[in-house]
Amino acid sequence: MRSPAPLVMRCTRILPLLLLSLLAPGVQALPVASRTLLLDATQAGEAIVAVGERGTILRSVDQARTWVTAQNPSAAALTGVSFGDAQHGWAVGHDAIILATTDGGVSWTRQWQGENLSDSFLDVLALDATHVIAVGAYGLCLKTTDAGRTWTRQRILEDDYHLNHLTRGPTGTLYLAGEHGTLLRSTDRGTTWSPIPTPYDGSFYGILPLGERRILAYGLRGRVYRSEDDGGTWQLVTTPEPVLLATGVQTTSGAILLAGGARGLVVATGAGGEFSRRDVGVATGIAELLLLPGEALLAVGEAGAIRLEAAQIQSAITPAGAPTSAHPQR
Repeated sequence: MRSPAPLVMRCTRILPLLLLSLLAPGVQALPVASRTLLLDATQAGEAIVAVGERGTILRSVDQARTWVTAQNPSAAALTGVSFGDAQHGWAVGHDAIILATTDGGVSWTRQWQGENLSDSFLDVLALDATHVIAVGAYGLCLKTTDAGRTWTRQRILEDDYHLNHLTRGPTGTLYLAGEHGTLLRSTDRGTTWSPIPTPYDGSFYGILPLGERRILAYGLRGRVYRSEDDGGTWQLVTTPEPVLLATGVQTTSGAILLAGGARGLVVATGAGGEFSRRDVGVATGIAELLLLPGEALLAVGEAGAIRLEAAQIQSAITPAGAPTSAHPQR
């Protein structure tokens, strides 16, 4: 039997996080956010909301330059946050807790809490202001279609595998990544889920949609797989080192940025390109990447919240020197 989920986690979605971390020289941490372990961040209209350890909820209205602490009735670690519109959002975490806001993340209320406080949510996705899906450890899945007035448990796997991360593609298809090679797809807003066959039985921490049918799955030991037919077939992509990859985004220029335990960015500049590691001055693990207006990037994780300016990202995408050589994963 597996041991209970660790205290600070998105289960195995993120690397083992250190509570005490240092920034690399030349990187300036944000005043409030730099002292807090953060596990997720998202846009809430013009604002940004980030969540993390000990019930921390931070809010920024100047694109991650400064932060204020939001009101929160719980001290449980928060692992995921999502907004259905600028005002209505949900945050989930340990102690089987779901929090909700109706004022853009300024204040939060405890909306649902399970009887078994050892249950842990790992991610949440708000499809709109009323329809929300929350997933977690040991197959935990809850959904609401009435803005959280009622929550219904849903069993979407026969096994009790951890469900790590939810994403939505450009056509509305939902993707769910989990442990033991679990990849799932839903085309009916989460009512039903179908398995996506994969050639890897290790943990996946996310699926990054790159187009209508092009997707990228990433996870443990630097494993990255690319599919051009929505998961019908997969191709193993070379990456620079076998470290956990916890998060990924695609820039408006088409570059793909992955992060996690690499203590930097793992970058591919084209849809079919190989990945190489690029140093952006972040010496700690990253749990989530969030694209900001103007091609800036927010990285949250062990060092709190770090805003990377567009010039830094552009330099990482097109470095002056030769890129780090990549090798296939075994």
